[in-house]
Amino acid sequence: MEPGFYADSEYREINGGVILADYRMELTEEEKKILDGSGGETLRKALESVVRYGEVFGAQRLADVKQPVHLVTSFGIPILKPVFSLMQELIEAGLKTDYPFTVDPRPVDYKNVKCSPIEKIVFSKVMYGKQAEYEKQLKAVGLKSEKAFTCACYLDEVGNVPSEGSVIAWAESSAVVYANSVLGARTNRNSGVLELLSGITGKTPVFGFLTDEGRKAHWLIDIKTSKIPEAQILGSAIGMKVIEEVPYIKGLDKFLGKELNADAKDYFKDMGAASASNGAVGLFHVENLTPEAAKEGDSLLRDDYKTYVIDDAELERIKAGYPVMWKNKDAKAERCFIGCPHLSYNQIKKWTANIEAGLKASGLSQVGVKTIMTSAPEVVEKLEADTVLHKRLLATGVKISSICPLMYMNNPLCSKKPIITNSNKLRTYTTCRYMTDDEIIETITMKE
Repeated sequence: MEPGFYADSEYREINGGVILADYRMELTEEEKKILDGSGGETLRKALESVVRYGEVFGAQRLADVKQPVHLVTSFGIPILKPVFSLMQELIEAGLKTDYPFTVDPRPVDYKNVKCSPIEKIVFSKVMYGKQAEYEKQLKAVGLKSEKAFTCACYLDEVGNVPSEGSVIAWAESSAVVYANSVLGARTNRNSGVLELLSGITGKTPVFGFLTDEGRKAHWLIDIKTSKIPEAQILGSAIGMKVIEEVPYIKGLDKFLGKELNADAKDYFKDMGAASASNGAVGLFHVENLTPEAAKEGDSLLRDDYKTYVIDDAELERIKAGYPVMWKNKDAKAERCFIGCPHLSYNQIKKWTANIEAGLKASGLSQVGVKTIMTSAPEVVEKLEADTVLHKRLLATGVKISSICPLMYMNNPLCSKKPIITNSNKLRTYTTCRYMTDDEIIETITMKE
């Protein structure tokens, strides 16, 4: 770092490098000792990175992180040389996280998501050529297990479920918004690698969503629809309106009830992911449902809050604005991805039943479009153990995978294909075409 980055700080040399001598942040004696090198140079640099990050955002102190982190960087892209170098330095220093962590999904699954020979070469030799080596590094610094690859680490089967009010340090946007909103934990939208450094040091800076004031709502979202809004479209509408600010959503309990049950959690999982990708939402409150809103009500609204009314016409307007990125907009879909973020077990059961009903109505035995459901490895294990449900799903012609569809679609060869999805996140970051759940069922089960 060049001297002068912090205008009111002093610098000194240590081990041949220039570091901050005085921090604006209030530090404990233990933290100061680490920054003076008591735990070794690598740990010193790790904590200094966390401190510098916090000072940029005006953090006054660090908080202890006593629960597992979740990493966003799960893919061995060869150009990420600085990441591999940093990981190796941590390994050589004997550093790892205090709590075994989870990480986003793997980018490939050659068994369940078939690739052409050329696509496989691009994946294995070019795009993700460092995958095997990188996974060894992840294991060395604290990866929970070979099964810990999912964007939905908060699912019960996976087990990275922070308690209400706990301080964590995550980076995956859809997981961050879920942890903050549905679980009531506290994390900022950290950048990749910073969450790992927080796990290594056990520290994260206190600002933003870690503070009571930072969790206050800037917007009142007033739902006035005639039926329950499609979660993905509602999240998209909210994200594009509030961007990174906090919304307080009123009117959903009319459709979801006032119990934060499995159906409500699934709804908020998908709605939150859309709001985090179509905007940059890291926290939302839902009246009578999410933990803080259930306790504090509209006192969570800031005095100067703004109001956004969402009715049927507004949702139609939002959906009509989604572009179709296919070269031939009338092309027949070649593949369908369901589950970005990864599906819960509850959602897998519902999708299986709905696909079966669609096939029965059209007189077909299997789907006419190659369809991939994606879920966490440990959820897939649970599905396979339920032999009746697993056989029912496979009988429809649908495959189950733990792949990251977004990483799959980042292959330039795959991005040229007409692929449909029910995920607004996947639509936003790739060339996939968005369809509602009902439209997906109709498309994959109809006769040609």
